[in-house]
Amino acid sequence: MNPSSLINPAHLAATATSLRSGQLNPIIYVDDMCDRIQRVDSSVQALLPEADRRLRLHAEASALVQRFPDPASRPALYGALVAFKDIFHVDGFVTRAGSTVPPELFAGPEAAVVALLRQAGALILGKAVTTEFAYFEPGPTRNPHNLDHTPGGSSSGSAAAVAAGLCPLAVGTQTIGSVIRPAAFCGIVGFKPSFDRIPTAGLVYFSRSLDHVGLFTQAVADMALAAQVVCRDWQEVAAPQRTPVLGVPEGPYLLQAESEGLAAFRRQIERLAAAGVTIRSVPTLADIERINHLHRRLIFAEFADEHAGIYERYAALYRPRTAEIIEIGRTVTDDERTEALASMTELRADQADLMDAEGIDLWACPAATGPAPAGINATGNPIMNLPWTHAGMPAMTLPAGRAANGLPLGLQLVARFQDDERLLDWGAMLEELL
Repeated sequence: MNPSSLINPAHLAATATSLRSGQLNPIIYVDDMCDRIQRVDSSVQALLPEADRRLRLHAEASALVQRFPDPASRPALYGALVAFKDIFHVDGFVTRAGSTVPPELFAGPEAAVVALLRQAGALILGKAVTTEFAYFEPGPTRNPHNLDHTPGGSSSGSAAAVAAGLCPLAVGTQTIGSVIRPAAFCGIVGFKPSFDRIPTAGLVYFSRSLDHVGLFTQAVADMALAAQVVCRDWQEVAAPQRTPVLGVPEGPYLLQAESEGLAAFRRQIERLAAAGVTIRSVPTLADIERINHLHRRLIFAEFADEHAGIYERYAALYRPRTAEIIEIGRTVTDDERTEALASMTELRADQADLMDAEGIDLWACPAATGPAPAGINATGNPIMNLPWTHAGMPAMTLPAGRAANGLPLGLQLVARFQDDERLLDWGAMLEELL
C-alpha cells in the first residue's frame, strides 16, 4: 500500500463540532472509521483486533443518540472515537499490556481517564498496541509514514492510529518518552501533562512515581479540547498576547541528540527566530548523566515491585528486555530510591528557578534524537524526553518538518510544572509558525 494513503486527516475539534451539531451522524461516522480501519490497519497494525467492533460501536452510538437528542445538551466529545493503549483497563476489554503473561493477574476496574472520556461523550474505538508492559519489547505496529520504520514506543499503536486517521484521539502513557517520541516519529501532536494532571488510576503501572497519562491528536486545537476534559482543574487562561520566549538547553543534554536530529533542531529554532520568536541559549542539565541514571534505577525498581510474585511464577513468559529490567530493579537499594525521588523535586525546582532568572517561558529541544529508526524491533531512544518526565514538567511535541529520509521530525516544548494550559496556548502559536 502506498504510504501516502496511510495518512489521513482526523481532527478531533472539527469532528466533535460536526457530531454535536448533528451535521455528522454518529453511526455514519462509525461506519466511515471502521471502513478505514479495514482498509489500512492490516498494514499499520495500530489497533488490537476486535471481531465485532462495528456492531458494538453501532449499538453504543445509537445509545448515545437516544441519550442526547438535543444538540444543545451534547457533551464536548459527543460521538468522537478514542483508542486506549492496552495498559488501561476498559470495561468490556481484556488488558494484556502487550504480553503473554496471564492477563487476569493484572485485571482491575476501569481507568479513571476512560471514565472521564466516556462522560464527555466519547466512544471507545478499542485498544491500541503497546510494547510489552510499556517498555522496549515492541508489538507489530509500523510507522504509517513508512512501514519499514518504527512508530516509536511504548505508546506505539496510539500514535500510529492517530497519524493514520483511524481515530482523532488516542491515550497513552509516558514513563521516559513514550508519548512525545512516538508522536514526533508519526508526525502528530503529543502532550504529556504535568505529573498526575491526568489521573493514573486503572493502569497496569510501570512506575507509580513517574507514569504520566498522555494524549495524541493531529493538531493543538484538538489537544486543547481533549485536555480540558481529562486534566484535573483545567483553567481557562487569557490568550497570550505575545509569542513565548524559548530557552535552548545548551550542554550535555542537547548533545545526546544524533547529528541529524540536532542539525534539524537548530534549523527549527532559526525558523522561529526569523519569525520573531525570542530565543535564549542557556546552559543547563550539566548533570544529565546522573539524572538519566537515577531515573532508570527508580523506574526499574518500581517495575520490579509491580511484578513481584508474578515474575517468579511466569518468568519464561516475559520477553528478554522486560525480564532484564526486573532483575536490575531488584538490585536497587532503598538509598538509591530515596535519592532518585528527591532528585525529581529538586530538578523541577531548579528548572523553575532558571526559567525565572533567564526570563524563559518554554524550553525548546528535540523531541527525539532523530527521525524514526528503520525496523520495528526497537522503538528508538527516549533520552531527549527523560529529564522533563523526571521533573514531572508538562511537555508537548509539534510536527516540525522532515528528515532527509522523508520521515517526520518534532519540536519538543516544555513548560513549568502545572503550566499546562499556557503550554498549549503557546504551542498553538508556534504550530502556525512551524
